[in-house]
Amino acid sequence: MELFLQTALSFPTAIYSFLLCVAVIYWLVVAAGLLDIDLLDIEADSVMEGTGQTEGLAGLLYKFKLDGVPVTLVLTLLFFVGWFACYFIELWLLRHLPLGLLRYPLGLVVMAGVLVLAIPACAVVCRPLRPLFRKVEAVSSKSVLGQVAVVRSSKVTLTHGEAVLEDGGAGLILRVRADEALGFTRGDRVVLLEYLTAEHAYRVITEAEFRGV
Repeated sequence: MELFLQTALSFPTAIYSFLLCVAVIYWLVVAAGLLDIDLLDIEADSVMEGTGQTEGLAGLLYKFKLDGVPVTLVLTLLFFVGWFACYFIELWLLRHLPLGLLRYPLGLVVMAGVLVLAIPACAVVCRPLRPLFRKVEAVSSKSVLGQVAVVRSSKVTLTHGEAVLEDGGAGLILRVRADEALGFTRGDRVVLLEYLTAEHAYRVITEAEFRGV
């Protein structure tokens, strides 16, 4: 255990250890419904119409075949692979070399190198996961407008919110949006009123409002 901690907290592994801890905390918060799984999501609609090209971060994700899944998942995978590689490079090589101050510039090179190696590894992992995150296509084919879902996030606003729609299986997790003044919180029942194409989300209202009560 002592060797593990010493290696995990040595530079450059310590940087990836910190990032991986942040990622784990983030996923725990997501599991509690306090944040969206796609908090940093880059929309697929960033593809430039008629050119088949992409811009910015979305373009990089597409180029490296890391698109189609939440950016937060991509970052978590990159952090994990980077940590794993750095850990064993430190364990088997760096800790045995008399590097002195050279450890820091060499460590930066190692960090960059393992990140480059992590990209194709993550692309392989992301490929089979893409169908699981094609929520829009899967839900649209079921014509869910007018159906009742249950809020799973801590609140629903114009920019944040998730709800679960029972589909006879594990349930579909959907992005939902509403005026924060409506006060939707976890456990509230809402009706899917309108699909917001630009946000890949649904505008929701109360059951009473939907029925005109």
